[in-house]
Amino acid sequence: MFDAVRKVWAGLLGATRAPSRQGREEDGEVKVGGKRPHNIFEAAAAYVSASIEDDQDRIDEASGWVSPEALSFGVNELACRAVLALARERDESPRTVARALLGLPAA
Repeated sequence: MFDAVRKVWAGLLGATRAPSRQGREEDGEVKVGGKRPHNIFEAAAAYVSASIEDDQDRIDEASGWVSPEALSFGVNELACRAVLALARERDESPRTVARALLGLPAA
């Protein structure tokens, strides 16, 4: 199932990339300069970690890997997965963990 979702997103992202990033296709993936292009999750992880470290160069680099919409989706997915992992680790509800991370009072 996840492979099917990945292929759909890869197709959508391929259509949103700048023309200069298009390369040759092998095994269903677009190659850029002989290398595999970054995906939305790699971009999101790099963007978030660079933001935490306040590294503007890395933020700019990660922002250029995918479209702004794809980066937003990836950051949102990363946030969801992080909250869920913390909730499971703490044996609390995701809502409680999310509110605690944002410094909000318990609901």
